[in-house]
Amino acid sequence: MKKKYICGYENVKKGKKMRTIAIVNQKGGSGKTTTAVNLAATLAEQSKRVLLIDLDPQGSASLWFGFKDKGKGLYEVLTDEKSLEEVLVETKVEGLQMIPASPLLAGVEKALANDVGAEKSLKSKFEGLKHKPWDYVLIDCPPTLGILSLNALSLVDEVLVPVETHVMALHGLVQLLKTISLVQQRLNPTLQLTGILACRVDFRTKHSPEVLSQLRTRFEGKVYKNVIRENIKLAEAPLHMKPIIQYDPHSHGSADYRGLAKEVIEQESRLPSDTKIPEG
Repeated sequence: MKKKYICGYENVKKGKKMRTIAIVNQKGGSGKTTTAVNLAATLAEQSKRVLLIDLDPQGSASLWFGFKDKGKGLYEVLTDEKSLEEVLVETKVEGLQMIPASPLLAGVEKALANDVGAEKSLKSKFEGLKHKPWDYVLIDCPPTLGILSLNALSLVDEVLVPVETHVMALHGLVQLLKTISLVQQRLNPTLQLTGILACRVDFRTKHSPEVLSQLRTRFEGKVYKNVIRENIKLAEAPLHMKPIIQYDPHSHGSADYRGLAKEVIEQESRLPSDTKIPEG
């Protein structure tokens, strides 16, 4: 009898399971790249093998790890000039590999305009990899739902949505979940919302906890117990090109992302849930 895993996890060679998670939000300041970088690092710290794919033309996650001017990178992969293996790089975090972004990604929509199935180019390349040694593949998506984000959502089984605890962010979340639901219906039936992550939570204010409470009520069972508190060290870390656990391992930011990593890992023991994306 096949063992089942939450969110459509697949059994791969020798019973190893690999989770693929897109980190998505259309709103700036939501903590998307901060979460992609620091969740990847804290999962690696937990002895997980992790691949982080920077699919955002701005390349913030790549710069965070000190990768600048790495050539055309993913652009060449998506336009069939190179394989994913050729653009893989090692980070300074043990167990964490990365595929950096390139500013040329901004032109990938035009480059793929006449390609049939352009939204599945990344999935095709990924499936063509001879070896997939990772426990987790995380994708830092662009802040727009164009061809690049569709490539991510076509590839992954799960979506993690970081949300700033501000009332306006709730409105954007509802629209985002509707869009993800459409992608699930039309492109990727295995796609699931693995969790909503409350970011930039400031317990010194009245507003932030109120929004957090609304999130947990409105999306019951879908909001992570761990939250990411407002923390100046998280803002400083990219300037030093280090994830928070290396920049300041004793900060609130480190504690919060370590808690999130453990919660994400614990999800693996649960049974699959309803695949329908909540629309708020």
